Amino acid sequence: MKPYQYRFEKVLTYREQEKTETEIEFKKAVDSFEAVATELYELLKKKEDNIADHQEKMRKGFSINEIHHYARFIDSLEKRIDVLQQSVIKARSKMNWYEEKLLEKTIEVKKFEKMKEKDKEHYRAEMEQKEASMLDEISTLKFHRRETGW
Repeated sequence: MKPYQYRFEKVLTYREQEKTETEIEFKKAVDSFEAVATELYELLKKKEDNIADHQEKMRKGFSINEIHHYARFIDSLEKRIDVLQQSVIKARSKMNWYEEKLLEKTIEVKKFEKMKEKDKEHYRAEMEQKEASMLDEISTLKFHRRETGW
């Protein structure tokens, strides 16, 4: 008997490789998103802390130069926050796109694996049927030999 060989093994291997590559790209996209989101969070936290610090100084009083410096600093923080928010949106979009692609690749691989399972089961049943047929033939030949005295 010939050993089992799945006829779409190369296709399955190729699809698994595609899935692996997509997983790697998805992980990169997640890492990129996390990095940009963390940077945005830190800037927002810095802005919040500076506003709280500014309010405390307002109660105690400080110079006009400090107020101008503070206003410029907050303005530059807000500009950087706007840029980072756009980057977060892009990174999230990219991450979601790779997530969808990964889901598609996973489904595709599962389909081929399911086909392989069914094909292997069919092959096993076919081999069992052939084996049973061969055993029947051998039994018939033995019986025939005993009857004819060969």
